[in-house]
Amino acid sequence: MPEAILSLAGVHTHLGQHHILQGVSLEAARGRATVLLGRNGAGKSTTLRTVMGLTPASAGSVVFDGRAIEKARPYAVARAGVGFVPEDQAVLRGLTVEENFRLAMLQESPEAWAKLDTIFELFADLKKFWRAKAGVLSGGQKQMLAIARAFVGDHKLLLIDEPSKGLAPIVVDHLIASLNQLKQHTTIILVEQNFHLASQVGSDYFILDDGRVVHSGLMKALVDDEGLKQSSA
Repeated sequence: MPEAILSLAGVHTHLGQHHILQGVSLEAARGRATVLLGRNGAGKSTTLRTVMGLTPASAGSVVFDGRAIEKARPYAVARAGVGFVPEDQAVLRGLTVEENFRLAMLQESPEAWAKLDTIFELFADLKKFWRAKAGVLSGGQKQMLAIARAFVGDHKLLLIDEPSKGLAPIVVDHLIASLNQLKQHTTIILVEQNFHLASQVGSDYFILDDGRVVHSGLMKALVDDEGLKQSSA
């Protein structure tokens, strides 16, 4: 197995009086796609938000690329190399696609602009709508813009939350193809309820239930285990 780019050990997270994560431990291997599975309310999205510093851990450790980040603010986590794509297609609808990209760049370096060639290969519609307001894009195009915005920064890890939510099956198939190409360029941690997408993109998986990891392994083994698949839904 490749080395871990991200490790969580005994992570607890509270939202007000609610104890959401109750000792989550997991690792994401560098250069692979790791999928977090489980029923609604299991703690999957909170895990991503905890890594990002949006809902800080109350106990435990979060180590990214050899650096402890459990106490870091969200902007510091982003600058360390973690990109975050929330489930609500977080794009600035009143700005053009180009302006969305300019704001997403930590700095407008030649390296950042060079990534546009890769982005246009992955998401061809974004080139077509480069000068258009993001608000005119379809739901699938907005999701692709949100993912591309996270990728354009100098990020070694992308956290992507429910990318297929609300999308038509044909758009999901396009998203699968794009994510499979994207993981050739960066490490991905994906929260996804659509098992078809998860199984087509993921290399490794963790199943969460009631704020704890209850099972993990290789995605190809999960695909063949009908009983375990039921527990991941």
